[in-house]
Amino acid sequence: MSAGLPAIKYVIEAKIEVDGIVDRNDIIGAIFGQTEGLFSSELDLRELQKAGRIGRIEIYTSTHGDKIIGKITIPSALDKYATALVAAMIESVDRVGPYPARTKIEKIEDVRAEKKKKILEKARAILYEWEKSKVPEDDQLLKELEEAVLKAKVAEYGPEKLPAGPEVESSEELIIVEGRADVINLLRHGFKNVVAVEGVKIPKTIQSLANKKKKVIAFLDGDRGGDMILSELLRMEVKIDQVARAPHGREVEELTGKEIFEALQKAAPIQEILKSLKIKPKVEELELPPQVKEYVREVDGKLLSILLNEELVELARVPVSELAQKLEELKNDVKYVVFDGIITQRLIDILSEAPREVYMIGVRVGDVVNPSPKIHMLISSRI
Repeated sequence: MSAGLPAIKYVIEAKIEVDGIVDRNDIIGAIFGQTEGLFSSELDLRELQKAGRIGRIEIYTSTHGDKIIGKITIPSALDKYATALVAAMIESVDRVGPYPARTKIEKIEDVRAEKKKKILEKARAILYEWEKSKVPEDDQLLKELEEAVLKAKVAEYGPEKLPAGPEVESSEELIIVEGRADVINLLRHGFKNVVAVEGVKIPKTIQSLANKKKKVIAFLDGDRGGDMILSELLRMEVKIDQVARAPHGREVEELTGKEIFEALQKAAPIQEILKSLKIKPKVEELELPPQVKEYVREVDGKLLSILLNEELVELARVPVSELAQKLEELKNDVKYVVFDGIITQRLIDILSEAPREVYMIGVRVGDVVNPSPKIHMLISSRI
């Protein structure tokens, strides 16, 4: 960058394609040459560089056959209006030497906004550490006073008025606990993205809230009650990414800050939990259209797969050995998969990307450890 450059506000990023072999100096020359004189001298790129209003123009190129593709970056200390004008000038470059070229602005990054975001994230981390350490664990009087304040801060979430922390809606991560006392204890130690199920019966609010989050941790007591809550969460197909448990025989509401942190650090992926518990995936019993039942009888004992769309029009019929490949091709159109084979995790993963619910009818369900709420699994012998 030029000496004495004011604080950078924006970075212009552009892509250029040249229909011939040139080097970066040719591209720089084309940029200065084709933008010179377009506007007043105050907006001339050379003058702006001399004045320190834009920084050094960086160009990185690579050769693709008989073409050059390059990335252009230009730091700007101008305001957003002048920066946008400079970007438009760059995009007007349509020739490099004797070769036609195409220039396209890919983005203009607001450097200050990114810096502000990082500062806010750091402030959040500082507040979290401060919150954890501000009350000594052995000072019972202060703990009781703080608990009275925290009880007043517990929010009510959803139509069931579930006990929750103030950031349960805004946070990208969610911690699901059993009861109100668990919420209060986690609030005491700085965890504000927490909600309680309040009983073994899982409210629908929990399911819809979990589906909105990037990461969901079920944090449960280390007893039989915790096992029951976990089983019900899995049965209701609530999105769970990790499972954390209080030490054996302990409850989340009585853990210290250090114990809470350690339990969350040791949270296990849901796939490991499912394997260890050997929980069988949910097999449904639904009424199917008569045409689908006819296809179920047709494939029986033939190692055959038939794929149908929403209008029950046959899309394909292939051997079971080719089913996965065919689903990759037709996953956006298929509604019913009727086949003389085993419903596997691989097939579930393929169809979980489909834009609609899909009904899979097979002879049995195999080792499915990560079911999808979009996929309804049915057993042909029960139809």
